[in-house]
Amino acid sequence: MYYGAIKKTDIANGAGVRVSLFVSGCTHHCKGCFQPETWDFQYGSPYTKMAEQEILDALGHDYIKGLTLLGGEPFEPENQRVLVKLLYQVRGQFPHKDIWCYTGYTYEADLLKDSRARCEVTDEMLSMIDVLVDGEYREAQKNISLHFRGSENQRLIDLPKTRQQKKIILLEI
Repeated sequence: MYYGAIKKTDIANGAGVRVSLFVSGCTHHCKGCFQPETWDFQYGSPYTKMAEQEILDALGHDYIKGLTLLGGEPFEPENQRVLVKLLYQVRGQFPHKDIWCYTGYTYEADLLKDSRARCEVTDEMLSMIDVLVDGEYREAQKNISLHFRGSENQRLIDLPKTRQQKKIILLEI
């Protein structure tokens, strides 16, 4: 897996001050994407143990609320297989920090059912994510007044409550 950037104090991609990992590789190719360079699976730098340690070290600060995964597309299967290992590390070392993930895939249609996105680690990934921002960016539905998303079709799903109640529960902001 490659990544485009690690932001150690991000306030735009989730609640509070966060560490954000921008992964490379995306097959959605949304019109108006704000980072089309990340569509390339080899954009940026190779994800290494050193990069992982940089993320974990940055998460160690008290003022950091959590980790955000975005891209590119974290739920491309080749990215999931790497990211699930990072999520286990984060959950083990920082159980009180939350994890947000942005995906162009939709929760019910693409991540829970057989699809191009589903692979052997998808359920593990989902089990460790607190907030899933799902749905492709749609330029025709762009709305800059929305919290933590770019277009009106995208949802902020509270995954722990969704799993518990067995229905989609949106995050209240």
